[in-house]
Amino acid sequence: MKTGCSWTLAATAYNLGEDRLQAEKTSQQVDNYYELFLPIETQRYIFRILAAKLILSNPSRYGFYLSPEDYYQPVTFDRVKISLPSITPLYLVAQASGTYFKQIKDLNPQIRGHDLLTGTYILAVPEGSGAAFHSRFGVLAEKWRQENKMHIYIVKKGDTLSTVAERFKVNLPSLMAWNDLTQDTYIYPGEKLVIYQ
Repeated sequence: MKTGCSWTLAATAYNLGEDRLQAEKTSQQVDNYYELFLPIETQRYIFRILAAKLILSNPSRYGFYLSPEDYYQPVTFDRVKISLPSITPLYLVAQASGTYFKQIKDLNPQIRGHDLLTGTYILAVPEGSGAAFHSRFGVLAEKWRQENKMHIYIVKKGDTLSTVAERFKVNLPSLMAWNDLTQDTYIYPGEKLVIYQ
C-alpha cells in the first residue's frame, strides 16, 4: 500500500474520522479515495463537494441565476484594543459592545472558551460600537473584578480539577480557563490554582 494524502482523503478523514479511515486503508490495502469501499454517506460526501464546486464555479450553466442580493454581504465591524491585567469573562466585551456573547464569538473566531486570559487583544466588535467601547468596558471590568476577587488555592493530595471546582462552587471549564489547563491535565500537591469567587 502506498502512503500519502490527497484532498479527497483529507475530506474523508474529516467526515469519517481519522482512525476509521486509517483502519479502512489498512484492511483494504488501498490508499486512494476512489478505490476505497467506504460507508455510503462518506462516498457521497466527496461528490457533493465536487458538485457544489462545479455549480458555484458557473451557476448559470446549471440553472442558477444569482443576483448581488443573493450573496452574503461582507461583515462590517470596528476594532478595539484592550489590555487585561487578569482573566476576564468574554461576556463583558459583549456587554460593552451593546451586543451578545455569540456575536463577539462569531466576529472573533480565534477566541477559545468563555474567558480572555491576561494580555493584550485586538478584537472585532459590531460596527458603530467601537467609539464608546473603552469607557463602558472599563466600568464593567472594574465592577466585575471588585465582585470576583481572585483566590490562590494550594493543591492538596487527592485533589482533582473536578473536586476543586466542586469545593469552590465554580464550574470546571472556568477553573481550567483561569489556569490555562485542559481536562486531561493532572494537578499535583503544592501547585497553585487561581480561583475567582
